[in-house]
Amino acid sequence: MGILGWIIFGFVIGLLARAIMPGRDPLGLIGTTALGVVGAVLAGWIGQALGWYNPGEGAGFIAATIGAVAVLAIYYWIAGRRRRSATGTQTRDRIDRAA
Repeated sequence: MGILGWIIFGFVIGLLARAIMPGRDPLGLIGTTALGVVGAVLAGWIGQALGWYNPGEGAGFIAATIGAVAVLAIYYWIAGRRRRSATGTQTRDRIDRAA
């Protein structure tokens, strides 16, 4: 598969992952494409490690979608932790100022 095929495949997989797991994320066209490509690579790597795919063989459509959903879930988890820790810091600053 050429580079253009990877881009188109990644975009479609990224769109599916965002449709399966909707939420507020600042991903645009490039971010959605990167999400799909990273998910496909992750799924292929895990599949090869488990013996499901031969070396050099990529993940299938469903496995790539599952990989992209996993990447998106990790992104939401990390982004959620950042928001909570930033909010907690602001709250502590207000308490310290009041004291």
